[in-house]
Amino acid sequence: MGRRCNLAHVLIRLGHSPDPDDAFMFWALAANQIDTRGFEFEHVLRDIQTLNEWAVDGRLETTAISLHAYPYVQDRYTVLPHGASMGSGYGPVVVARDELTREQLQSLEIAVPGRMTTAFLVLRLYLGDFRFREVPFDQILDEVKSGRANAGLLIHEGQLTYEAEGLRKAVDLGEWWLLETGLPLPLGINVARRDLGPDVLHELSEVLHESIQAGLEHRSEAMEYALGFGRGLDTDLADRFVGMYVNEYTCDYGEEGRQAVAELLRRGEELGAFRSPVHLDFVA
Repeated sequence: MGRRCNLAHVLIRLGHSPDPDDAFMFWALAANQIDTRGFEFEHVLRDIQTLNEWAVDGRLETTAISLHAYPYVQDRYTVLPHGASMGSGYGPVVVARDELTREQLQSLEIAVPGRMTTAFLVLRLYLGDFRFREVPFDQILDEVKSGRANAGLLIHEGQLTYEAEGLRKAVDLGEWWLLETGLPLPLGINVARRDLGPDVLHELSEVLHESIQAGLEHRSEAMEYALGFGRGLDTDLADRFVGMYVNEYTCDYGEEGRQAVAELLRRGEELGAFRSPVHLDFVA
């Protein structure tokens, strides 16, 4: 406890997407189930593309962002060692009304949920350059179903519901990444603003880790809260979605998780996806 500092009434605006997995992680904070050590948390719910854009300006003290966005905000933010959305052998899915090959996808315009999302970066790694149109993530299924888009890149719960909408999978990027690298696919990360200082960052990291751990230890209560963010998902699908992205990597990246993050950023750098070299560091 030697690092503990006076944190009375330190306001932390906590940005995360209004999805069941993020809600699950922060149930304990919202329900006052853990000691917040003097921090006051304000939950700020926005879609991930908005949070990525806000992070460029350092708008929130701590926030979920796409891993792809980190190189653009690395001067303002450092990575928390927990809170990752990472899965092994599954991830964002490209869907269409008919079966499509990789070569066919390369010649089509694809609806994507934002050029700063990790899904977009991984699709670039898979396809090379391709034509795309940015569409809000929760409208992509309808764009493809209606024929306004030839194909769509699905994130969040769309990964689980596209078959019920009559669409077909062209590629699961998490599956491709695992075959390509042998590593899990890191999609979202949690970051905190550097100007909070090392002592505050350490304490904040401890509190947020305890929130994730509390959710896993009290799964039924955390799931009940998370269901309120399911956007129509039934209980089984919401539970499956949370299980996909709140897992052992969420509590701690571990050596494999950190290796996966470094490898994806390295390949992105090699692709020329970032404006400057990436300097990856985690809160101690």
